[in-house]
Amino acid sequence: MLAIYGPLQLILNIIYFVMIVHIIMSWLINFQVLNLRQPLVAQIWDGLNRLLEPIYQPIRRVLPNTGALDLAPLVALIVVISLRAYILPVIFGFA
Repeated sequence: MLAIYGPLQLILNIIYFVMIVHIIMSWLINFQVLNLRQPLVAQIWDGLNRLLEPIYQPIRRVLPNTGALDLAPLVALIVVISLRAYILPVIFGFA
């Protein structure tokens, strides 16, 4: 059981970290601290979007349209936190 739990926990931790970086970077871009015309910033932003868009897209289809406010990252982050802290330990008997 530990051979399955460890890698799943590692994957969820990596997803959590990437999502936090994506959320903070989106704030910095919106508040014009970072500029997408800088090549390095644009490449990192594009890479994060490509990684996280398959996670966000199904959530966006379910959520109502809220205009400029995108709630998909928040919902995805809550799901990852729930899986990491509550659901996986209960499933594998560590809670």
